[in-house]
Amino acid sequence: MIEIDHLTKRFGDHLAVDDVSFRCEPGTVTGFLGPNGAGKSTTMRAIVGLTHPTSGHATIDGKPYKAMGNPGRRVGVLLDASAQHPGRTGRETLALTARLLGVAPGRVDELLQLVQLSGKAEKKRVGDYSLGMRQRLGIAHALLGDPGVLILDEPANGLDPEGIHWMRGLLRGFADQGGTVLLSSHLLSEVEAVADRFVILARGRVEVQGTKAELLGGGTTTLVRATDLDLLQQGLGEAGYTVTRAADALNVSATAEQVGQVALDRRVVLTELRASGADLEQLFLTLTAGSGEASAAPTFTKSDRKTVTA
Repeated sequence: MIEIDHLTKRFGDHLAVDDVSFRCEPGTVTGFLGPNGAGKSTTMRAIVGLTHPTSGHATIDGKPYKAMGNPGRRVGVLLDASAQHPGRTGRETLALTARLLGVAPGRVDELLQLVQLSGKAEKKRVGDYSLGMRQRLGIAHALLGDPGVLILDEPANGLDPEGIHWMRGLLRGFADQGGTVLLSSHLLSEVEAVADRFVILARGRVEVQGTKAELLGGGTTTLVRATDLDLLQQGLGEAGYTVTRAADALNVSATAEQVGQVALDRRVVLTELRASGADLEQLFLTLTAGSGEASAAPTFTKSDRKTVTA
């Protein structure tokens, strides 16, 4: 299990992660979503000890990553598929890590076949790999120690449709056997196809989290903008509707007629009212509206410039 408790990280004046808390349970895939600059990668780096939180903490099975003995046997990590030695072959990359982790050499052969890099591909230098091949090697690297937890940042980047379908089945099978998966991706449709739960970040904060049914209410949702969102949100909440708020809009588990009636009762002027079927993409866009990409890269301290090497 992964548990993040009130995690905050500042880089100078830049607040990258702001009081983030959530859990990833065994047997589930958690989709970690948000626009560029939302704080996803910083959170994942903090979980595996590559970034030191300003406050709060993250644990895996009750322990900080750095406190684990031989953590590679318990947690598989893929944060950057390009962070691999370009001069080594695919087989050499896995074989060296297998020795460090105390894994039997036969595990390397097994994983090369699993990620479809056996034969000629395993003898090529990583520097000559395509991005998709590096992603497959990174997934093999994460699985090498037969861990119970996977933490993957954009693992589908560079994969073709067949590769994405393969990865989806791999992650679903891993979770179905009791594993815990934290999956960050910009490919919303692919995350939606495999994830059990979702955590949506914007501006460094958790906007919403839960299952798809919990987030969307299992039915009609309505996007609404108004001259007084605070008053309207209060009225909708008192009426028993589930409301999620972005910077300038509300996403409500109610029909347009129901929202309009509450607005009329509260004498709130509506500037936009749009109903649609339950849609995770629309919820994501509503919650992250205006957050955009990070305006400037943060300045990293020396201790934050660590990379995982094999």
